[in-house]
Amino acid sequence: MNRQRVAWLFLTPALIVLGVFFLLPVLGALALSFTDYDLYALADPHNVRFVGLHNYWALLHRPVFWAALGHTAYFVAVGVPLSMVVSLGAALLLNSPLAKARAFFRTALFAPVVTTVVAVAIVWRYLFNTKYGLVNALLEWLGLHPVDWLGDPHWAMPTIILFAVWKNFGYNMIIFMAGLQAIPAELYEAARMDGATPWRQLRHITLPLLQPTLLMVAILTVSGYFQLFAEPYVITEGGPLQSTVSVLYLMYDEGFTWWNLGSASAVAFVLFIVMFAVTALMLRLSRRSLREAELA
Repeated sequence: MNRQRVAWLFLTPALIVLGVFFLLPVLGALALSFTDYDLYALADPHNVRFVGLHNYWALLHRPVFWAALGHTAYFVAVGVPLSMVVSLGAALLLNSPLAKARAFFRTALFAPVVTTVVAVAIVWRYLFNTKYGLVNALLEWLGLHPVDWLGDPHWAMPTIILFAVWKNFGYNMIIFMAGLQAIPAELYEAARMDGATPWRQLRHITLPLLQPTLLMVAILTVSGYFQLFAEPYVITEGGPLQSTVSVLYLMYDEGFTWWNLGSASAVAFVLFIVMFAVTALMLRLSRRSLREAELA
């Protein structure tokens, strides 16, 4: 048996699993998005009708969809840069030669990632409680007025962004630390001998050599933040006044509250198209930036 056949023999089990548990569900959801599959169809499959692009057309004419898309875009636009800055800052501090007890802090900062959202949400609902929360108690101690963090439509999404950043930054921090440790120490030693300050070392050594890691983390974070669901579901339930309803929350609402599975599938594929377009744009801009850096 030649090497190519042996390779396919080892790959076949994995391809079967991927086909059954990934490809088939995706194709099934795509087919559902072209039907009016709902509660009546669940009771009797003969009630399913092919509606073509009607679900997509109807979705684009619903104000709640555009509001959910706007909330998701707001979450991504603010949350992704904030999460990356916090993650990179924590990684730089832990990677510093002056850092002490690295293993303890690395574990402590990564702990929120492996803690369930529901358990953490209970703590955060207490921290941001209007009457009894520690955050408002701190504001009052500073002489400021308390804020209705989870009941005011203007403050609900920023509170969820803070929660999501705190919950997820440890994952990116580990990736950044791996990228930082791959940078040769000789470069920093040569820079210090030339009198480069820490800021110039960060700007001219760390960030350029960390660019592939930054791109990968940015793509992963954008993809993850576009799938905003658990945080608003367990903290605000989409409120107040639907100010924290995301696209994925809308899909859940359509599919599992109103049982409009055809419409919910359409929401899922519209979100996929948006995520694919944003990721492709990021890759294109990154390649252009690399070409300009090589020509400079």
